[in-house]
Amino acid sequence: MSEAVPGPEGRPAEQSPADPQAAASQSAAAQTAHPRELRRHALDHEVPWALPLVVRRSKTHIAREVDVLEAAAEAVVRLLDDPRSQPGGDWHEAVRHWREGAIRKVVRRGDGRKFEDARALGSVGAAHPGPGEWGVAEALALPPGPVQPLPAELKKLQVGGTEFPDEGESTVPAAEAVVVIELTPHHRLTSGKAAAQCGHAAQLAYEQMPEDVRCRWREAGFRVRVEKADPRVWASARRPVSVTDAGFTELDGPTETTRARWATADGAVPATGVGGTHGGLGRVLSRLRGALSRAR
Repeated sequence: MSEAVPGPEGRPAEQSPADPQAAASQSAAAQTAHPRELRRHALDHEVPWALPLVVRRSKTHIAREVDVLEAAAEAVVRLLDDPRSQPGGDWHEAVRHWREGAIRKVVRRGDGRKFEDARALGSVGAAHPGPGEWGVAEALALPPGPVQPLPAELKKLQVGGTEFPDEGESTVPAAEAVVVIELTPHHRLTSGKAAAQCGHAAQLAYEQMPEDVRCRWREAGFRVRVEKADPRVWASARRPVSVTDAGFTELDGPTETTRARWATADGAVPATGVGGTHGGLGRVLSRLRGALSRAR
């Protein structure tokens, strides 16, 4: 589970209640740990919402971790870019409401019928074949909804202990990647936790990058390259997106977990901007940007 990242719009949740019908229809797409284990983020709604991610874990043709992380990040962005998430779409109110709070994500795993049952709830997916004899990495992103109640299709999927083999590097060439997500070199995350963090980084990159870069990324199918950062680069480089996990589950306190970068048309990589971090100043500026966009 990941509860770390605030929404860029910054509007108080109580000022933007979800449509009751939308909330009811989206409740089947929510997920969380046992209620006693759920720790609330300061930006949570009164009833916390989450975006469910489901990854396929085959017992016979297991996928590599890096491929799973890339599929999960891509699935998140595909859902955000889907027409159903846009104004007037079936998922728009659910996405808007969730985005105004903490962008909580929970990764579950399944295979066979269980995975297909989750897909049937309504989802956007991404799948990538692994190199050699490695299995296909497949991830589903479902529309956000309240964390309770959970439908049977998600309840039967497991959350904790989601692990995939940490073998090899991304098959996406660095020179061809529109977006690169960097994993912290200082902490070992479970595959499930890392998938949620990569989903955060991809989402923030999608929301904050210039429109021309977003168009190039869309043309590339929203593929991402996930790589483990070199400790020296991690210590010195600054990126336009930085994700800090709240530290409610695997990590002990707020911890930077992932970063994202993209290259502009001239090949330049933008430096860190306040919109890419999760401090108060970035939140205030995001509110101002939202107000200006609504005033136009």
